[in-house]
Amino acid sequence: MKPYFKLTALTAAVALSACSVLESDKVDYRGTAKAPELSIPPDLTQLSKDTRYTMVDGGVSASSRKDAKGIADSTTGALPVAAASVADIRIQRNGNQRWLVIKRKPEALWDPIKDFWLENGFLLTIEQKNVGIMETEWAENRAKLPQDIIRATIGKAIDALYSTPERDKYRTRLEVNSDGETEVYISHRGMVEVYVAERRDETMWQPRPTDPELEVEFLRRLMIRLGYTEEQAKTQLADAAPKQLSTIATVNARPVLRISENFDRAWRRIGLSLDRTGFTVEDRDRNRGIYFVRYVGAEPIEPKPNFFARLFSSSPKAPEAARYQIVVTTEGDSTVVGVQDNKGTPDATPTAQRIVKVLADDIR
Repeated sequence: MKPYFKLTALTAAVALSACSVLESDKVDYRGTAKAPELSIPPDLTQLSKDTRYTMVDGGVSASSRKDAKGIADSTTGALPVAAASVADIRIQRNGNQRWLVIKRKPEALWDPIKDFWLENGFLLTIEQKNVGIMETEWAENRAKLPQDIIRATIGKAIDALYSTPERDKYRTRLEVNSDGETEVYISHRGMVEVYVAERRDETMWQPRPTDPELEVEFLRRLMIRLGYTEEQAKTQLADAAPKQLSTIATVNARPVLRISENFDRAWRRIGLSLDRTGFTVEDRDRNRGIYFVRYVGAEPIEPKPNFFARLFSSSPKAPEAARYQIVVTTEGDSTVVGVQDNKGTPDATPTAQRIVKVLADDIR
């Protein structure tokens, strides 16, 4: 694992005299000209060594933002979805999920949202405007660096030598709802570098749990970018207690996921869960209730081999992703989610069971 910093023995000794971790902000993916060199596992193939922290010149002028016109009252009644609006933006909330509903066309939002990620210190590795998906590359949250006495004293002169053992990426999905509005979702994925040997000389990258707080933070920032004030965004993204919405069942000897919500809400939940849990959504057909995805089963990432092993062996091939269809159908007042193979045949294999469990664990 890469240490938090590399210094001389004398400087390191001074560092032991005082050390504390203090986050000045929740997230900060800026401020590093060059990323630390890492052994890259198959799932981190997009991790750039040279341009990951390249900053984008320029900013957003005040005239490019639409002034907020106030917050509309939330709808009341038995509906579990809370909504509030600023100008043409509404915040929708369901359990622990948040998303924006905006009365603009996806093509009008695409460039502002792309600029939003660039302004926050990211580069984009996926830009699929035809399906409404953009994804950042893996990056390091500099706000998690320890604010020890040496870093506080010497400052930026040695800042590039610091590193954390975590990397994050974010996916943004734009989808048009039945009213012609654009729904905007942000989902997080994370990896962590861990030791795999007692001598602590070998490491591997493995997935770490999705962080809903990071999703909420970037959703808040995007809301401000699109017209909210700081106070309005903070108020409208207040947390709500999640409730149990999904259960795993067996229908005709194949695993399914039952969600105690109507189709529209279940469709949103499944879409966000697919983004969060590492699926690649190639296409979707809302009318038929099908997400067309590619999926690689969770395989352990092999530890980095030593120099001689790498010298006399070829790099192992990453497992190939298989194509599946995630089918969302209405059943009374609830929704059933099943898995089909690439040809549309119901799938009861262990992989299908694993897919259903992954979705169920994320939705809960």
